[in-house]
Order: sequence, then structure tokens, then C-alpha cells
Amino acid sequence: MKKNLIITSVLIIMSLTINAQKMEKPANNPLIETWDTPYQTPPFEKIKEEHYMPAFKYAIAVAEDELYRIKAVKTLPNFENTIAALDRSGKLLGDISGIFFNLLEANTSPEMQKLAQEISPALTEFSNKIYLDPALFNRVEAVYKHPGDLTKEQKMLLEKTYKAFIRSGAKLSENDKEKYREYSMRLSTLSLQFGENVLNSTNSYSKLITDKAQLSGIPDAALSVAHEKAKAKGKEGWLFDLSMPSYLAVLTYADNRELRKEMFMHYNSRAFNNEYDNQKTIREILTLRDSTAKLLGYSNYAAYVLEERMAENTKNVYNLENELLEHAMPIAQKEMKDLQKYAQGLGFKGQLQRWDFAYYSEKYKTSLFNVNDEMLKPYFQLENVITGVFGLATDLFNLKFVPTDKIQVYHPDVKVYEVYREEQFIAVLYLDFHPRDSKRGGAWMTAFREQHFDKDGNDVRPLVSLVMNFTPSTADAPSLLTFDEVRTFMHEFGHSLHGMLSEVRYTSLAGTSVPRDFVELPSQLLENWSTESEFLNKFAFHYKTGEPIPAELIKKIKDFDNFQAAYACCRQLTYGLLDMMWHTTDPTQIKDIVAQERQAIKKTELLPTVDGTCISTAFSHIFAGGYAAGYYGYKWAEVLDADAFSLFQEKGIYNKEVAESYRKNILSKGGTEKAMDLYVRFRGREPKIDALLIRTGLKK
Repeated sequence: MKKNLIITSVLIIMSLTINAQKMEKPANNPLIETWDTPYQTPPFEKIKEEHYMPAFKYAIAVAEDELYRIKAVKTLPNFENTIAALDRSGKLLGDISGIFFNLLEANTSPEMQKLAQEISPALTEFSNKIYLDPALFNRVEAVYKHPGDLTKEQKMLLEKTYKAFIRSGAKLSENDKEKYREYSMRLSTLSLQFGENVLNSTNSYSKLITDKAQLSGIPDAALSVAHEKAKAKGKEGWLFDLSMPSYLAVLTYADNRELRKEMFMHYNSRAFNNEYDNQKTIREILTLRDSTAKLLGYSNYAAYVLEERMAENTKNVYNLENELLEHAMPIAQKEMKDLQKYAQGLGFKGQLQRWDFAYYSEKYKTSLFNVNDEMLKPYFQLENVITGVFGLATDLFNLKFVPTDKIQVYHPDVKVYEVYREEQFIAVLYLDFHPRDSKRGGAWMTAFREQHFDKDGNDVRPLVSLVMNFTPSTADAPSLLTFDEVRTFMHEFGHSLHGMLSEVRYTSLAGTSVPRDFVELPSQLLENWSTESEFLNKFAFHYKTGEPIPAELIKKIKDFDNFQAAYACCRQLTYGLLDMMWHTTDPTQIKDIVAQERQAIKKTELLPTVDGTCISTAFSHIFAGGYAAGYYGYKWAEVLDADAFSLFQEKGIYNKEVAESYRKNILSKGGTEKAMDLYVRFRGREPKIDALLIRTGLKK
């Protein structure tokens, strides 16, 4: 005991000495100055790449000093001087990190990527200093054992803080703590490396076509975008790349089968068997995750992750996935037979391949429902969709969105809004819609600052950002969205509502700080309105004529909403099962990445496998994002969202009482209570899978 006290004292003295050396504040660095901007938004126009490293070093030193002060408190540990103090610590570091890592994803550069390789390990090292510090843990554990009289929110923060220490190695031996440090440091670098490889591999391919005859079938709007891309590169013709609007235009519409195959092969071999190969990175990530889990006493990494999720364990995950697969696979197989027969009727010979699916699926859908994306896009001008989505938030939650040019942005494409609820300012919302080489693919919601109350009791409102890769405007037409893009916008906007409507006291529990298999509920729930006539009639006007979307088109949207829904379900389960396989398998038994991948997903496959392709090497959700052993969460949350929307359907999709209950019991609560408790309070019972099965046509 005496030895531990001596070690602790030495650590504190060392910490104080180190801080004293590092605390000199860099001059003329906008990242660490007080931001005299509206709502203390980041001064993007002043921030340059050379500001990041000095700012991070200073912010880490400030945070270390804050931790020292928590440890040095003379009075006995209690919630306020230890747990709340820890939650408040590191604010400057959090603000700077929010800017750097968000821009690393949305507006990166080779210089920023290089900086990230230094900054990310430094932040991991700092995190380890917190969670592996015996003096800090002793204080946290003392409060955990004798919490006193706490509110529900305080109890949740205490439990979350204590578990975070335990799950980050606080109770390990000194020897094992060193291993934990080594594993976590290396993992922080590898996840960055994985993401960079995917981005660089994506950007390394483009296809210039000068003969327009080779582009038969591709819509004029997509050709205009491709022509302008070529022009921007100083070339004549049409330039296609692996950004999603460009890739899908070819795969869905190009009559040129060889072009479809070429694009498919390049997209599905990103970071695979090329200079950006991620296979070795995957092996090392999986080995380190497994080693970390076992070090902490778990059988595998999935068991470690799921302990803190609604699903709780792998058995519950597999039960859900297998139940859905049992319902979906027979219907999906029939869907594929029908598509094969349809393609043969058009003269196709042989078996459909993966680069044929979207092409013939779109034609088949058009023949069945007499509707396709090109017919719908004129009614989904981006500006009108923004109006419609904002209007939905107004109708449900009394929100008001005011555009502003007084808040600085990180790229000219970004639009900014002040958000009000019942005349009270609640958030800043940044919208970033279109692809560029400096932005990774996909769509996501993030925040430059989470909602919380500061130490003086002021409600600090969030700075929320939505980043997407939608079809851009051209010289001939404004940005016209596909129906899938409309739905994606609504998905991400659902996440933003979770962030903007947060009403919690502590940063660690704010907004989307909930289990991964619960966080998709607000996003997926909002998607349900996208097929409702009451919603579409408010904004879906033809961009040229101003005519409202015809009732028959809305009916067709609803009719085709479940078109090949079983195939889509199996496709989603492919990713979920693949993720679970990687995080339940002993990495020493993984001999071949592709062979292991194909074995894991063979029961969901509906099309022939293609040599030279690999899902995992570009599976950023689980290897560069936060969805490791959690991709199943999309399907888990789909059960929740279908069940939740059935209440809106029962009471009215604009029912104020239901909307207010949803806001009050879920959106405003963040992670202040257990997810199931919040859901039951809103729905009146635990969720049932029936609504999802009925909605997707998997059950009558």
C-alpha cells in the first residue's frame, strides 16, 4: 500500500513538472484563442494547417493540468469534484479535435493526413494517461462505491465513467497496462491508415470517355456532371470516377456492359491488391482488437463491444440476423429468379453478374411500376428538399431554420443555419452536400461541439454538421436528387435532430452519445416520412414547371418502396454477418482475407462471387469508423424504427402529442438513461419485430 502511494505521488509530481514545461501558450493561433464569433463557432477562415500541431500540444498540456487539479483536491472524492470535473475537463482539446477530425473526413489534404498520423497516437496516449492513472481511478471508484444522493443523469454519468475506466484497463496489472497502451496506440494509427487507403484508392481511378456512343443509356444529367468533371481537369469528353453519384450512374444506366464491369471491378477492389492494399492492415487491426479484448477478460472483441449495447451479446445479434435471413432469403431468391427471367426477356444471355444487377433492376422496376429515378428527380431539387425536410422538423418539433452568412465555413459548398425552437436558439447546423476529392465517400452526421451545461450553469448549444455526397448541379440543371438521396438526407437529418434537440447537463451523455444499436433509431425513423403523400406534397415540385408531384407518382413510390426489399435485407445482413465474423474469429486462424470473407457471407449471397474483389478492404464502418462488432445495429434499430413509426401511423404522422413524446423521451435525453427504458417510455412497451417484417413485405 505504501509503495502504491509513493508511485502515485511521483506520478503527480511528474505530471505537474511536465505541465509547467508545456503550458506556454502559442502566439497568434486561432485554435486556442477565445472565438469572438457567433455562438463561438470555429473561425475556419483563420485556421491553417500549421496551427494544428502547436494547438494540440498546448491543449493536451492544459487538459493534463486539469487532471492534475482533480487528483490534487484535498477533500474526499464526490460526484462534483471527480465525475463532473472529469466530464468538464479537456474542453479545449475537444474543440480542437472536433475541428481537425471533422475536416480530416470532409475537407482533407495530404498534409492533414500526415498530421493525423502524429496527432491520433498523441490523443490515444493522452486517453491512456487518464484511464490508466491509478490516482484518478481511485477517486472514480471511491465515488462509485459511495455515490451519495444523485439524479438519474448523474447516476448514468457515474456508471459510464466507472465502466470507461474498467473497460480501458484501469484494473490491469502494470505489465498488462503497458500492453494495453501499446495495442491502443497502434490501433489509433491503423484505423487512420485504413481510411486513408480507401480514400486514396477511390481517388486513384477515373475513366475519361471521348466517344459518347459508349455512354448510351446514361441520363443527360449524369452526363452533364461527367462533362464538367472532364472540363475541370482540362480535358474533353466525359469523366467518371468512383464517387457515388458517378459510380451509380454507370452501374444503373450504362448500356455498355464492359464499362459497367470495369467500374464495378475498380469500386469493389478499392484498397485490395494494389498500392493501397488494406489486407495487412485488417489482419493487424483484428489481432490487436482481439488481444485487447482478451487482456480485459473477454472471449473476443465482439463480446467486449456488445456488453455496452442494447443487444448485450453475440447470441442476441445472431438471433436477430438469422430470424431476418430466414424470412428474407426465400423471397430474395424468388426476386432474383424474376429478375433473371426479365433480363432474359430483353435478350440477356447467361447468368446475371454483380455489374448487371442495378442495370436490370432499374429497368425491371420501371416496367413494373412505370417509374424510375429519372422521372422522380425533377421533383427533388435540392433546395426544395431542404425546405421539405426543414418543414417536417417544424411541423413535428416547432423548429425554425434561419440561413446565415455570418458564420464561417470550412468550404464554399457548405451552407449554415441558425436553428430555433419556440423562438429559442438551439443549434447551428452546417450542411455539406456534394462530392469532392478532399471528402470521403458516404454520408454522416457529426458535431463540432456537443450540447452541455458549462460550470456556470449555462446551456451551451451544439454545432451540428451533415456531410453527404449528392448529385451536384451543372450548367444545365440544379442539383436534382435521386429518391435514395432524399432518403439519405432524411436519415442523416434524423441524426442531427438527436444532436440539436439534446437537453442534458453533461457532454459525455449529450445527443448521439447512446449505444450504437440505438443511435440509428432517430435517423431511420425519419426515413419513414419519405414515402408519405402528406409530406411529399409540401415540397416536391417540378424544378421547371413548379407543378406538384402527381398523386400517381407518389403512389408508385409507395408501391416500389418494397421492390426487392428481401434482396436489400440480405445485402444488409451480409455486412452485419461479415462484421460479426471478423470480431468473433481467432485472428490466428485467418489465413486468407477473401476466403474468410466469402465463407462468412455465403448464406446471404444471391449473385456469383467475383474474383479480384473484396468487401472488407473498403469496409470503413468497421475498420476506420465506430461500428466494429456493431454493424448489426442498423437492422436492430430498424426493428425499433418500424415499431416506433407504427405509433405515428396509428395516431397520425404529424400528431403533435406523439412527436412531443418522441422528442421528450428520446431525442432530448441523449444517453442519460438506458436505451430500452427510453424507448418503452415513448412506445409504452418493448419493441416488436412484426412491424418491420410487415413493412418490408417479409410477412403478411
